[in-house]
This record gives sequence, C-alpha cells and structure tokens, in this order.
Amino acid sequence: MKTKLFLMIVFQAYIASNLNAQTAYNRDTLLLAAHELINESSYCGLVTVDSAGQPHVRTMNPFPVGEDFIIWFATSRTSRKVQEIKNNPKVSVYFADHNSAKGYVNLSGKAEVLDDKELLVKMNRAYWEGIPDWQDIFVLIKIVPGKLEVINYKQGVNNDPATSGAPSIVF
Repeated sequence: MKTKLFLMIVFQAYIASNLNAQTAYNRDTLLLAAHELINESSYCGLVTVDSAGQPHVRTMNPFPVGEDFIIWFATSRTSRKVQEIKNNPKVSVYFADHNSAKGYVNLSGKAEVLDDKELLVKMNRAYWEGIPDWQDIFVLIKIVPGKLEVINYKQGVNNDPATSGAPSIVF
C-alpha cells in the first residue's frame, strides 16, 4: 500500500512538472522568440511528401514573415515541390542558424500553390528581373501555420528538461 501511494505521488509530481515546463512560456513570448529566429534566417528547409510517402527537404528563401506567421515562397511552377504540395498540402518549414546556435523554429501547416501574377509582381525580388519571363516561370507557395515549435536560447526559451520537447503553439 505504501509503495502504491509513493508511486502515485511520484507520478503526479512528474505530470505536474511536465505541465509546468510546457506552460512556462506564454504565447506572446513564444511568438516573439520564433519571429526573431525566422526573420534572422535567410534560408530555411521546406519539407514536402511525395506520392509514395517519402519526405523531401530543400533549401528555400522565404519572404519576410509577418505577425500572422504565414510563410511565402516563390518557386518554379515546374518544380517537384509544386506537385507534391498539390497532392499533399501538409508541410513543415525548419528555420535554424547552426553557426550561431541560437535555436530553431519548426512550423507545420498547410501549403497552397498560387498562380497569381498580380501578387507575384507585388512580391517581386530585384534579382528576378534578370530572369527572362520570370512572371511566367514562378508561382507562389503560401503556408498557413498549424503548429509552431521554438527553441530560442537568447530569449531563454528552452526545451522541457524532462521530455526534451520544444515549447509549442497551436494556431
């Protein structure tokens, strides 16, 4: 009986400590920590899944991310990722600067391919002007966030010591 009581107390303490670790950061703190890392990153990894269920990652150059955490990319309309997103819109985007070990952001969400020349022109990057017919080559990828995980050492946002899980936000 004493052993059962002891185990129950230990188990409840373990659960309580995990809950405290996961809720130690408020939403605004996590969003600020994530926003800082994302906008300091010139590149990120975009993960899509092919028709056989095989994940593919590639380096992408995102547009600056706003407070809504919607991520935008431009890519060739004939790229493999376009078809993969059309077949399965679930994606992950990974931001990290491993040279400085500041932390990372992993954002999962749903992607959409937009063939909108007017919006593409508004989002124009200067170097595109050197690409003949760029308006006919590029499409936009819009990613609406579903969940965000963040570690930002500078902001004091660290993983849960008991589970190693990163603090997260569901949008």
